[in-house]
Amino acid sequence: MPTPASPSGSIATPIALIIGSCVSLQFGAALAVQLFPGLGTWGVTAVRLSIAAVILLLAGRPRFLAWSRRQWFSVVGFGLSLGAMNGFFYAALEHLPLGPAVAIEYVGPLVLSAVLSRRLVDMAWVGLAVASIALFGLDGVLGSEPLSPIGVALVLVAAAFWVCYIRTSARVGGLIPGVGGLAVALSIASIALFPFGVPAAMELALRPELVWLAVGTAVFASVAPYTLELVALRRLPQRVFGVLISLEPVFAALFGWILLQQAIGPLKIAAITLVAGASVGIALASRGKADPPPVAVTTGSVPVIGETPHRATR
Repeated sequence: MPTPASPSGSIATPIALIIGSCVSLQFGAALAVQLFPGLGTWGVTAVRLSIAAVILLLAGRPRFLAWSRRQWFSVVGFGLSLGAMNGFFYAALEHLPLGPAVAIEYVGPLVLSAVLSRRLVDMAWVGLAVASIALFGLDGVLGSEPLSPIGVALVLVAAAFWVCYIRTSARVGGLIPGVGGLAVALSIASIALFPFGVPAAMELALRPELVWLAVGTAVFASVAPYTLELVALRRLPQRVFGVLISLEPVFAALFGWILLQQAIGPLKIAAITLVAGASVGIALASRGKADPPPVAVTTGSVPVIGETPHRATR
């Protein structure tokens, strides 16, 4: 029987993991935008996830042949939601600046946090984050570049799949140790996007100068952030994760400004301040309210460390 993992008494570590994920993901998105003209948004998604899958399969060497039906079902759901979330988000980036796109996509985790929360203080911080998203949207309407309706529609679809990603990622993190579940999920996403990946791979073969951008996008937008988030979700309730990840619009706006020369005006600055405040607030409210320690679970023939019972039902 495996030894139960010791619970973390501090929220500082998962916060650091989430910040690292946000920084890495937005840097990767800034790289990906440069690949869109040559490979197309869905092609970039397929190539990025395929490269990331190969890296993690080699690093993690998952024992997937021994997985139970429950583990496979969870990983397939994780992979399909991951592929759809990324594909629709990159498609939206053809029509929207990085900062507003991420802010609107965050509607998904916000709704999840609101649904899962049972405390008024959590709802207050969610409300503050909602206000920041509204400011991003207002900036998009009143700014020099109004938001594209097509882009907004695409990013809202991505937001729905982001909710699926959080739910399935937490489930896979509880059922499968290490990064094996993530590696196979990325492989499933790559297979689902195969029709887009083949033309993109052929274009890369003809333009080798783009290969480093593709590899960088895979590492910074897939391997690093998803690994960090998988570890963070093992240490945090999904409602807390859903608010802390609101830091993503902050880094998206900053990286869009620094790397892509996308404007950042007073409304965006105000939105960044509010969303950062919401993240700090939920972190302080959660400090000292440790969840029960993880319990050992045996699934099929593979012993794994499961989430706490109340998390596993969410």
